[in-house]
Amino acid sequence: MILSAVFDMIVDFLSNGLSRATGWQVLIYTLAVTHITISAVTIYLHRSQAHRALDLHAIPSHFFRFWLWLTTGMITKEWAAIHRKHHAKCETEEDPHSPVTRGIKKVLLEGSELYRAESKNLETIEKYGHGTPNDWIERNLYTKHSVLGVSSMLVINVLLFGVIGVTVWAVQMLWIPITAAGIINGIGHYWGYRNYECADAATNIIPIGILIGGEELHNNHHTFGTSAKLSSKWYEFDIGWMYIRILETMGLAKVKKVAPAPKFDREKLVADFETLQSVIANRYDVMAKYAKSVKQTWHDELEHLKQKAKLESRFLKSSKKLLQHEPAKLQAPQKQQLNELFAHSTTLQTMHEMRMELAAIWERSHVSRDQLLQQLQDWCTRAEASGIRALQEFSMRLRSYA
Repeated sequence: MILSAVFDMIVDFLSNGLSRATGWQVLIYTLAVTHITISAVTIYLHRSQAHRALDLHAIPSHFFRFWLWLTTGMITKEWAAIHRKHHAKCETEEDPHSPVTRGIKKVLLEGSELYRAESKNLETIEKYGHGTPNDWIERNLYTKHSVLGVSSMLVINVLLFGVIGVTVWAVQMLWIPITAAGIINGIGHYWGYRNYECADAATNIIPIGILIGGEELHNNHHTFGTSAKLSSKWYEFDIGWMYIRILETMGLAKVKKVAPAPKFDREKLVADFETLQSVIANRYDVMAKYAKSVKQTWHDELEHLKQKAKLESRFLKSSKKLLQHEPAKLQAPQKQQLNELFAHSTTLQTMHEMRMELAAIWERSHVSRDQLLQQLQDWCTRAEASGIRALQEFSMRLRSYA
């Protein structure tokens, strides 16, 4: 009789756990804890520790450290070091997880393996891991016993939900390897849209950054690496930034830097030193707007290229993409293709050459400020005399940066 009662209690515990939660409640719990983990990664590990974009009060900082120890077992110094190296060596053979050099399949499916392999590279950890926590609890618990945290999480989940708690724990353990190590490091450098032509292949996956805490806006991040805010367009939403603003309102965070927002003086007719300074500071915005001017010019020229030049659709489609690439990164065959295109359109050739000249203005560190201003003014004069509508409109906008 007693054995039967004990057996029934064990079966009931394994089926329902201490919480006796319903299936929907278990699902809500799983979504909540994984979202907290994502928030801890993007706010604490990524924006605060790796990039120093904000300072966190001790309360959220220690909470995030403890939570990540429980749910991921990741060590702050290792994560920050590997991510900093990714930015320093982006899209090269030394990049720990670039789909450009390693292939999208490798990074998407084996992202966590790449992370673990790089975490064993002591040179990486020492060179890029500076400034991360090194207090007693970090040395003696979080780093020394990283497995203890995730093991404790397993016990907690089983106590709460019974056998199904093992599944909840498995989802928690897979959440970061799939979303961060796989999707962001893989798809975020392979597919999506780009607001800015930054130096690497980073893309924004979707404009609504909720599921992965705002990290979906990866092109914005690689363009302004030290910005605490990852959204840049009005239609983009970064939930991680929303949480940061809430913490800041409560006095628990201090934002150190966000991406510069361009200002304009529409009545300005001549580019001056203030214009030059603003253009250089907002160069990514400048080139993003120039890319739109190139697209407009392409649209104006397309009928001519199809009807009079009789160029094939496949050639035109690939040429349109090449015009959006950074000229310095074009390979010899790509340059040759553009030269073939330019033989039929001096307008597109002018847009391409003027783009290179404009970019060179903020790359000439050996030139005096007066010389740079003269080059900018000359560029605007030639743009407005070009007879190309999109280029003329862009030049007028360029003059108004303030």
